[in-house]
Amino acid sequence: NKSPLTLCLNSQPAHALWFDRKKYVTINFVVQKPTDVQVDIQPDKMILCCKNDTDDVFYNELHFYDKVQIYDSRERVHERTINFLLRKMKPDVAWPRLQKDPAKPSWISVDFDNWRDWEHEEDEGKAEYDQYMDFAQNFHKGIVIPGINNFQSEDFVTSVVSCCPAELKQEVNGRKETLKGFNVLLKDTILFPEGGGQPDDHGLIGEVPVLRVTRQGPDAVHFVTSPVEVGQEVRVTVDWERRFDHMQQHSGQHLITALADAMFGYKTTSWDLGRHRSTIELDTPSVKAAQLQELEEAVNEKIRSGIPVSVQLLDLSDPAVEKVRSRGLPDDHAGPIRIIDMEGIDANMCCGTHVTNLSHLQVIKLLGTEKGKKNKTNLIFLTGNRVLKYAEKSYSTERSLVSLLKTGPDEHVEAVEKIQKSVKLLQKSNLSLLRDMAVLIARDFKNNPHRGNFFSFHKKEGDNEFMNIIANEINTEETLVFLTVGEEKGAGLFLLAGPSGQVTELGPRILELLQGKGAGKNGRFQGKANSLARREEVEAFLRQRCKHHSSEEE
Repeated sequence: NKSPLTLCLNSQPAHALWFDRKKYVTINFVVQKPTDVQVDIQPDKMILCCKNDTDDVFYNELHFYDKVQIYDSRERVHERTINFLLRKMKPDVAWPRLQKDPAKPSWISVDFDNWRDWEHEEDEGKAEYDQYMDFAQNFHKGIVIPGINNFQSEDFVTSVVSCCPAELKQEVNGRKETLKGFNVLLKDTILFPEGGGQPDDHGLIGEVPVLRVTRQGPDAVHFVTSPVEVGQEVRVTVDWERRFDHMQQHSGQHLITALADAMFGYKTTSWDLGRHRSTIELDTPSVKAAQLQELEEAVNEKIRSGIPVSVQLLDLSDPAVEKVRSRGLPDDHAGPIRIIDMEGIDANMCCGTHVTNLSHLQVIKLLGTEKGKKNKTNLIFLTGNRVLKYAEKSYSTERSLVSLLKTGPDEHVEAVEKIQKSVKLLQKSNLSLLRDMAVLIARDFKNNPHRGNFFSFHKKEGDNEFMNIIANEINTEETLVFLTVGEEKGAGLFLLAGPSGQVTELGPRILELLQGKGAGKNGRFQGKANSLARREEVEAFLRQRCKHHSSEEE
């Protein structure tokens, strides 16, 4: 809510051009490079006060022909105009004039270029309004879109209310990090704070990236890494690609949820908008393949029908709220109730961002289902641009497989199955050879008259079974055996076998040198080595201990 205006002295009215639509009224005030803009929109009137580039003062007070919805009415300051979009309290009722008073002031003119007889139009011109309202309306206080033009490159000038030191915990490449920065409150914002199953918007405050937007009661809190000056005017820009992706996935979820319920009685209990794919948790133990296909055909038919999606703001006491699908309001809810209405399909309480027409979803692809928690099913889906990217990636993979397998796409599965069978036969033959080799390695050591009481061996190819066969063939009650397999300077496996006392004593030291994990009992100590780079050092250490042990026995 904006502060009440005081009367601007020594002022003149700015010239206003206006036109009427089914659900809204547009007024454009002509002011060159407007500054110090103050606006107060009330249900029955509005006040504008500002200056132009030569410091002339303009003051306009309008008493509307009929009431408007203040939550859905916004203004946008441009280089030569200040544009207002006013949502009618009574939609589909024409305004024959802008003001309640029949007397027409000289500074009000009809914008004949945009005026048309909308009673006979098929919602022509509604798209601009719906785009604006979809982007603008949010039931959180202080989260608004004050413009009606350049929707897809929307930015917005506002002021900084507060900037406080803060920390952000996030995961980077699988590691949790704490980032130091600042929490910023703005007078208004176009960046959506996470909520309703939808991630937050990203964007810029001036040149400073916004890394996170969260909701605290009625406020949107922006996390940035650099401070911004309190009271300063800043330009806020939304990352449109991220925003539109979220709009498509969220509206897609509403559509799937509504039809899954209407067609099969499957209720949605939760949903997740993921980075690459989204899931809807359905309250059913399973979904049949035929039902999945039928549901996909139905949602895409609705998309092709171009069904409009509108936003309504209702007071909590409005009886219509009880008829709307909802899983309840948050405890810290503030302001009116926001309803997303897919005409003739679904009306759902939601705070997220949505498309204004189902045709903007382009297409929905249901990828399949997974078993969910507590006898539920997770339905996996993609919407819009994600489907296109998925198709592009799939085609790229298909071309690579054609090149590698030397077969057409229809023969890929058969070709891979043949390769898998060949690999299994090769693995079986390889294991047999490794076992035979292990026995020969052990016998070669046993047949050496100068073998001593220590044996060490490394092979790049091998496994635990290979090492255990060697150890089993050698009398480890008298001989200390150290075996490794894997990359010589990289990760691998190790086995230390021998007299129980020696193994128990030396095992922990081996773990330390190999940066590994393992355990031992009954004369054997084995595990994983993160690095075999110090293998020679380990071997020298063990050889020295064996010599020392032999000298003690003598």
